[in-house]
Amino acid sequence: MHAPAKPELWRTEVDDAVAVLNIPGAIKRTRAFDIDVSLLVRVPENNDGAWHALTLEIDGQRQWHRQVPSSCPGQTDGLDYHCRMVLEAGPSLRIRALAGTRGVVVQRLLIEAREEISFLA
Repeated sequence: MHAPAKPELWRTEVDDAVAVLNIPGAIKRTRAFDIDVSLLVRVPENNDGAWHALTLEIDGQRQWHRQVPSSCPGQTDGLDYHCRMVLEAGPSLRIRALAGTRGVVVQRLLIEAREEISFLA
């Protein structure tokens, strides 16, 4: 089976602590996706003890988690995660990103999945 002329791009962006991206299954082809998750938080001038965390779940299973002290007082700080997933023909894929915070405010939580066409070429 040939890859489509244009790669799939799935994206969701929220200014909240939870983002969910659902990628429907393809009946007759396997697809590979580069998945990027990005958390951006606003850090107050007085950020004593402030931290932010990012958790990634794929199909309900925890894939990755990181918690770090928030830095850059008066500016923004963040966390990013990248992975590659192969989605076999048939099933869909559910990606959920969860932001945890103390003393900072979520500005953006983004999930993006770009199909890697060269996977099947």
